[in-house]
Amino acid sequence: MNPSSAQTGPDLLTVGEALVSLRSAGPLAQGGPLTMHLAGAESNVAIGLARLGHRSAWVGRVSDDELGEFVLRQLRAEGVDVAGVRRDADRPAGMMFLERRTADVSRVRYHRAGSAGSALDVEDLRAPLAAGPRMLHLTGITPALSDSARAAAAWAVRTAAEAGIAVCLDVNYRAGLWSREAAREALNPLAGYASVVVASADELDLVASADADEPGAAVGLLARGVRTVLVKLGADGVRAYTTDGVVHVEAVPVTAVDTVGAGDAFTAGYLSGHLDGLDLVDRLRRAVTLGAFAVAGDGDWEGLPRRDELTLLTGSAAGTTLR
Repeated sequence: MNPSSAQTGPDLLTVGEALVSLRSAGPLAQGGPLTMHLAGAESNVAIGLARLGHRSAWVGRVSDDELGEFVLRQLRAEGVDVAGVRRDADRPAGMMFLERRTADVSRVRYHRAGSAGSALDVEDLRAPLAAGPRMLHLTGITPALSDSARAAAAWAVRTAAEAGIAVCLDVNYRAGLWSREAAREALNPLAGYASVVVASADELDLVASADADEPGAAVGLLARGVRTVLVKLGADGVRAYTTDGVVHVEAVPVTAVDTVGAGDAFTAGYLSGHLDGLDLVDRLRRAVTLGAFAVAGDGDWEGLPRRDELTLLTGSAAGTTLR
């Protein structure tokens, strides 16, 4: 890593809502034991960076109770800076229920309306951004949570870009939170401040021309000043568009166990490579490597690698035991 000697802030600041996730091994309607976990797209990315040795911070609001304390304890334990987090005594924690419906299909139910995280506002972000992070990362989930969160996200990307802080925007569209039309209205302007835009192929129209194909949408984003457009292709890897052309990197083949959090792991890997000064291909390789770690284990972030484990999947056959 090569942070500037003058840098005082973290390598990466993430902004969003962290959730308490209750997981069931079977159908929720039948009852049974639940296990409690930390979830949230932005906190997943923060943990992924921290595990690789980067200084990462997460900012948002959490409930001022045991559930809020659980969120903070989990993040602190992973080395994520939470000094800028606000405890909200008036609102509950956001909740996420995940059921393993079949071996191949999981379903998620959210209880986040009126949550502490949804009350995020501009004042929550002033001090963390003033600390001077090298990069700011946020997703399209945060602006969908409330009017104040939408205003905070818009203020954050504009302020960061004006201060010379690189911005990464992961579209991360959630149909349960808002319509595509509402998402396009909010997210398209944000993309103009981003250095990196991350999206799946069916999300590109939310930040580019609605009637453009994938290459056309990417070219349009590059014309607006975006430096890199990353199109996540799942098991087919990633396609990256820059002004130098298009690069495709295949996914790392693994046995998929749990796909929740894979996109966040991918983003964490790419941003880690960016912070380390890797070239585009090596950034993409790190991105698909972290995505592979995520889908190969249970949990949103629990299986993400430390830096000395980045080569663990290289050349290891299925069922390998390292002794």
